[in-house]
Amino acid sequence: MSDNQEPPQVPDYDLIRPIGEGGFGRVWLAANQTTGRLRAVKLIPLRRSGTTDAAGREIVSLTRLEANLGHRHQNLLNIHHVGKTADYLFYVMDLADDVSGSPAWNDPNYHPATLRKRLESGPLDPEECFSCARQLLAGLASLHEAGMVHRDVKPANCLFVAGELKLADFSLLTEASPLVSRVGTEKYMPPDGHMDVRADVYAAGLVIYEMVTGLPTNRFPGLGEMGRQVVNDPFLSDLIRVVLRACEVDPQRRYRNAREMLQELKEPDPRSALRRTRVKRLTAVCLACFTILLLVWAGVWLSRPRLVHVNFTYPFEATIYLDNILQVDAEGHPYRTPCTIEDLQAQTYHVMFKHDKLGELDAGQRDFSKDRHIEAR
Repeated sequence: MSDNQEPPQVPDYDLIRPIGEGGFGRVWLAANQTTGRLRAVKLIPLRRSGTTDAAGREIVSLTRLEANLGHRHQNLLNIHHVGKTADYLFYVMDLADDVSGSPAWNDPNYHPATLRKRLESGPLDPEECFSCARQLLAGLASLHEAGMVHRDVKPANCLFVAGELKLADFSLLTEASPLVSRVGTEKYMPPDGHMDVRADVYAAGLVIYEMVTGLPTNRFPGLGEMGRQVVNDPFLSDLIRVVLRACEVDPQRRYRNAREMLQELKEPDPRSALRRTRVKRLTAVCLACFTILLLVWAGVWLSRPRLVHVNFTYPFEATIYLDNILQVDAEGHPYRTPCTIEDLQAQTYHVMFKHDKLGELDAGQRDFSKDRHIEAR
């Protein structure tokens, strides 16, 4: 929307100005027409070019959230209302604090306080870091215990409301399953590619790593200039110990869920000399392990498969099988030609089409690192 266009109309709210952008939606600062109370309102177009039904996917995710979560958790962003206009799906949410830490207000200088914005100034204070990590894991644990996976845990989706961290953006929320589609933010996805509960654990580990070190995820597991402080601070040393296990390359060695991860973060007593001694010894071992882990991580990172986009065209209206596995989209619907499947590994697959009238059509062994246009005639 250009600056000179009128804001969209939604019931009971005046949309003031955009304050955030998502993959398929826009978040507005809004005021209730009756009380004047400020809220955040997210709008997703009901009709858009392309094949992705963003509004439909968002409705499915919000329905799962309402159906599976018995009560609102204090560390999940509160959604007050979901509705539709002729053009948009919209929902009304709590408004984040200002980046300054003050409450939100209707002013051009207001910008939502996200963890990503906070990290632009460097690592968090140790006690604040410990508190934020526990709040993040508490919110995530409530989703896991309700049988759901968030799939997009990252600093941009962590908001501060009245000074407390809230996990937000439930657009990719789905029910926990070994067959959950690989969607989300690439740099927070585990190298094994499985987007289950342990993938959320992995992403949460990287977010806490950023809080502790102020470093981007591609620097994991290095500590940078925070190495000495991590050794001497009981809050940070506990956090790094938990991060190391959460971000294990082997998913079976990670925490099983966010609740198990949270239980490892007991409030430390920094006044205890005995504890400080134990922490120093433990962290010295961790730092030694960092070097080994860094080498292993580098090997896995460099050897992991490249991801590519592949076009499947003819015959029209056929389903696609790769190595005898039916290919489905994020909502579990089979892909039908013509279509593009994103983020396939650049390797050789046996490609088969199945058509209602033509039957099975074998496209043979195809190397996706070289061949990105597949058809069977």
